[in-house]
Amino acid sequence: MTVVIGTAGHIDHGKTALLRALTGIDADRLPEERRRGMTIDVGYAHLRMADGAELDFVDVPGHDRLVGNMLVGAGEVDAALLVVAADDGPRAQTIEHLELLDALGLAEGLAVVTKTDLVDDQRLAEVVAAVGDLLAATTLAGAPILAVSSTAGTGLTELRDALAALGARVVARGAADTREAARDPAGRPVRLAIDRVFAVRGRGTVVTGSLRGGRLTRGTALRLVPGERAIRARELQVHGAPVEAVDGGGRTALNLAGVEAAELSRGFVLTTDPGVLPTSDLIVILRPPARLDPRRAPGDGGPWPPAPGATFRLHAGTAAVGATLGRGRRDRAELPDGRIVVRVRLAEPIAARPGDPFVLRRPSPGRTAAGGRFLDVAPPVGPSRRRIEPAGLAVLAAAFEPGADRGAVAAARLALHGIVAGTEGAPRDGAIPGRTTVLAGAAVADDLAALLQAEALAAVAAHHAAHPLTGGMPLAELRPVLVRSLRRRAAVDARLAGSIVDAVLEELVTAARLARADDLLRDPGRSAELPPEVRAAMDRLEAALASPAPPPFGQAVREARCPPEGVRALEAAGRIVRLDDDLVYAAGAYRDLAALALRSATPGPLTPAALRDATGTSRKYVMAILEDLDRRGILRRTPDGHVPGPRAPR
Repeated sequence: MTVVIGTAGHIDHGKTALLRALTGIDADRLPEERRRGMTIDVGYAHLRMADGAELDFVDVPGHDRLVGNMLVGAGEVDAALLVVAADDGPRAQTIEHLELLDALGLAEGLAVVTKTDLVDDQRLAEVVAAVGDLLAATTLAGAPILAVSSTAGTGLTELRDALAALGARVVARGAADTREAARDPAGRPVRLAIDRVFAVRGRGTVVTGSLRGGRLTRGTALRLVPGERAIRARELQVHGAPVEAVDGGGRTALNLAGVEAAELSRGFVLTTDPGVLPTSDLIVILRPPARLDPRRAPGDGGPWPPAPGATFRLHAGTAAVGATLGRGRRDRAELPDGRIVVRVRLAEPIAARPGDPFVLRRPSPGRTAAGGRFLDVAPPVGPSRRRIEPAGLAVLAAAFEPGADRGAVAAARLALHGIVAGTEGAPRDGAIPGRTTVLAGAAVADDLAALLQAEALAAVAAHHAAHPLTGGMPLAELRPVLVRSLRRRAAVDARLAGSIVDAVLEELVTAARLARADDLLRDPGRSAELPPEVRAAMDRLEAALASPAPPPFGQAVREARCPPEGVRALEAAGRIVRLDDDLVYAAGAYRDLAALALRSATPGPLTPAALRDATGTSRKYVMAILEDLDRRGILRRTPDGHVPGPRAPR
């Protein structure tokens, strides 16, 4: 595993010079950067340690107007290297960068006091103490502080040793994550947030970023998010050299097939992780930023908690996008520790996964407003949104706390959504949280499954009351009612909703709470047989239609005194054949007519007039018969008449 370390600190405090002294690489890659003596965009360097371990460095701008570029680098690092010049001490961007690292929740890092050759020991001790005080109020509390002169070379050996120890800590944490992820049979998916895009003549599109996850091999198919396109990693490079595979992370360049450079930009993600989704609507947890500068007025980052409808700039990974907090009562929950859970809507989609960290900044004046993590990247919408309540948001936040049960996230999402499809509904070990039913491969909240069952039973009972002569409620009538009800209560597509309804009805039949005969569902306590008077009416209607020229269907129904239930039963049993609304044959009579038409068409093309004469009927009947047989492939129409079709029985 290659550890990625990001620099942080005020402009001209020696971040780039320190990396040059450590690695021999000048991370200022742009001509303007070299001319102006300052880092403008993100730069990169790397260092191989004595034990073979590798460290990648992301050098970020220190100027206050370039904080957005700084976050591009800081959003995808494993650890931080805070740089403070001994002659200058902590300054505005030192504090701003440290607040941003704290907002991202970065807990591993080092602080380096540079330019020690320019100050005496007393001044150096003062700056080291000031840096320690700043760190103590952040997630980097207790990080080692070292003194270095990049020009004289003093302290570099100690710094390399400290970096080696830092890398080992990060690797050890990553190994624990790997052991946890190993329970997932799909393995550890890979993910790369793009920070640079360019085209190479003769090679095509190249992107760079910090790789996350497991093993990426040359030729791997990746998803582009947002965009949901399949893109192939044609070639891989690490530190300028081609490789067949990259394991565990680090700075990586990919030569891509299937996309042009103009179609990509910073913020896009390449991944094999199905949990990374394009989204512009999220539920997040926010915590107030660290306030490290006593000279700033209280609340200079804005009031806490932020007001409903407040707008910010959201930085996640390498993406930056406008964000607006939800305005509704159910869009937020305030937690006892001062954090808030809130729904956020973005100006455009980004790639996100539950658990990802992010930062909210106020655009003007530029201040860190909050740090946070994504809790749900596809929250319920439309009528199903009624399941969102402040108490449920608090439960969702608790599920992401360190040490939470592995099934807690699945249970919290299930309570929020009602239905969670596929592997999203269960933790990686396959355990389904309590109060859950698995239907059609989806986890369904027990209260929702019970409600569907109750609605199905009530609908069948109501049908019996309204139509006492029927053998039951047609499945084609009940199913759409339950699908609509389910989609009003949970965010689920029509196809999955239908499968879940089918599973609910099957369970009711298996438990003998409903009985099924063909496509009719009934109360098991009722007889499946139709009353004798209905069966007699059905026989009369069938007999009336057993003619080459049956009477109009409506007339035949009235004369036979057959109720609608009897008509539906005749159709369900296949005893009558409907050619149009008012032309219906008894099934036996129609089979005879079809056989006659096929026999007549076998020697040569059959004309409507010939079939009319053969049946003793009129053009009205024979044209309907020929059109039906043509549609079914029994006959085939030609300019000369009908001939046997591809589905004609031999």
